[in-house]
Formats: sequence, C-alpha cells, structure tokens
Amino acid sequence: MNELIRWESDEGPVVVEVDSRDPGFRSVSRRGDAGGIHEVEGRFESALNNVRGAAMSALRTFRDRALDPDAIELEFGVKFSAEAGAVIARTATEGHLTVKLTWSRREVRGEEPRT
Repeated sequence: MNELIRWESDEGPVVVEVDSRDPGFRSVSRRGDAGGIHEVEGRFESALNNVRGAAMSALRTFRDRALDPDAIELEFGVKFSAEAGAVIARTATEGHLTVKLTWSRREVRGEEPRT
C-alpha cells in the first residue's frame, strides 16, 4: 500500500509517495491525516542531507589524482521515509549508485592536448 508524505521546503511543499509495506515503515504525522497525506516533521532539505553527504564523499573519492577524470557523473537511487528522510535505495530495482568517469583529453606521454 502506498502512502503520501509531505515535507515543507524553501520552495513550498514537497509530496512523496512511499510504500508502507517496507520493513520498518511507520506512519509519522505532525497534524492528523488530512486527505491521506502525512505531514512530516522537519524540512525537505534536511531529509536530503543524508544523500548529499554520500554524494560529497563519493565525489571526493573519485576526484583522486590517480584517476583524474575530466568529468564525474553520480546517479543515486533515492528512497524517502517519514522517519529517515532521504536514503540511498537498497536494491537495483529501487535504485542504486552509478558512477561514470570520463576522460576527453588526448595526452600522450605528458604532451599537452592539441587545440
């Protein structure tokens, strides 16, 4: 069964659908059940801090001088919970972390790229 939870954010309310069948799910409501949407304590931006920290840590790791990519792309599967906020999803069907590193320079033995 899916339920809706709502956070307040700097840009207005954010409503997210969550699966109440997930282990550990417990409805958390600040103001009663108005129209089937559960009001969540805290701000949406605070809920995203868990994933933000993971992204910053991953970027720091992949910016390592040994790899020295020209570009880094991170893709996180994010799952929302009224209690935990935003978390990285646990399985590939729910989401995952994909890292893509790219190099576009054509340096050969220390030569500068041609322009």
